[in-house]
Amino acid sequence: MNRPAPTTVTPVTPAAPVTMKPTEPETSTKPGALRRLVSRVSVLGLLGGLIVVGWLLVAFIGPLIAPYQGGAVTSTEIFAHYSAAYPLGTDYLGRDMLSRILFGARYTVGIALAAAVLASTIGTFFGLCAAVAPRWADEVLSRLFDTLISIPSKVLALVVIAAFGSSNTLLIVVAAFAYIPGAFRISRALAVNLMTLEYVQVARARGEGLLYIARVEVLPNMIHPMLADFGLRFVFIVLLLSGLSFLGLGVQPPNADWGSLVRENIGGLAEGAPAVLMPAVAIATLTIGVNLLIDNLRRRGAFGAGGAK
Repeated sequence: MNRPAPTTVTPVTPAAPVTMKPTEPETSTKPGALRRLVSRVSVLGLLGGLIVVGWLLVAFIGPLIAPYQGGAVTSTEIFAHYSAAYPLGTDYLGRDMLSRILFGARYTVGIALAAAVLASTIGTFFGLCAAVAPRWADEVLSRLFDTLISIPSKVLALVVIAAFGSSNTLLIVVAAFAYIPGAFRISRALAVNLMTLEYVQVARARGEGLLYIARVEVLPNMIHPMLADFGLRFVFIVLLLSGLSFLGLGVQPPNADWGSLVRENIGGLAEGAPAVLMPAVAIATLTIGVNLLIDNLRRRGAFGAGGAK
């Protein structure tokens, strides 16, 4: 009878204690909102954004960095050309044009920005109301704004300012009133299309009220297109205010916006004086910058294709 061979048991050595290294916080690989925005905007869009941000900064801090007071006569030479003391020359009275442009930016940019915000806000509100309201209310609002949009903006501004005089507050009100109908039509068209989508019909089936549908379901999904429209309104208002100032009906002396600077220095045009060229260049760069930014954001979808839904 064969006996089984004795088995040898190998001693088990205790496992070495495992030392847990402190885990480093994981860094998210998802790019931030700013990086995603930059990746979706072309070089021209970035250039336009830099121009717009630059002029907005100038509008806020321009008077602080101006080398002279805006209305101070600092030279005996009128329509002087570029020099170290006067980088943009002097105007028809011998005032520093760089200082005049820096002081004027707060009127051109500030008034246009306030009017554009007012026009887009009121137009969006009424457009949203028309889309969610009963059909008779929609018809009344639509016909009212169709009547207002038929009045040319410059003619309306000329009549109102000639009747009541020019002031900064009146300029803001007139410019906003002239462009509210356009903002209404855009916002109403967007809201009417959104009202036909399924998630709005589901909200109606749940028994949600019109205020909830307008505020929660429709408005968040039309914000981004309305921001693009806001940029265009801003450009239109800048050009409207510059035209009124060129006619002497805009910002009144001793204050001056860029349109006023072009008008009062028009006598130096034959000499090619910087006093008449530089304000025009400022208006052009601002409008071109806004157009480049808005056009590239819309075309590349930087605002996002959807919305809250």
